[in-house]
Amino acid sequence: MLVVDQAGWHISKNLKVPEGLHLMFLPSHSPELQPAERLWPLVDEPIANRSFENLEQLEELLCASCRSLWEQRELIRGLMSFHWWPQIETSL
Repeated sequence: MLVVDQAGWHISKNLKVPEGLHLMFLPSHSPELQPAERLWPLVDEPIANRSFENLEQLEELLCASCRSLWEQRELIRGLMSFHWWPQIETSL
């Protein structure tokens, strides 16, 4: 079983699912079931509407963005913490 959202490429009639694999679809508009969905705007913002000369430029910007997010742990916790999510204290 593979749990996926209902993005167009996951529900396309042309999608070929290998034998033995069953797709289980998340309900529409349910980011709490896939908490990482709430991080995508933070990752996408630095690269949106930009072009890059090469892959290295893109990689450099993404790495800088990730380093910046690493320093904003409270922001990440605020986006990722749901009432049902186990609370684990870390020393990160």
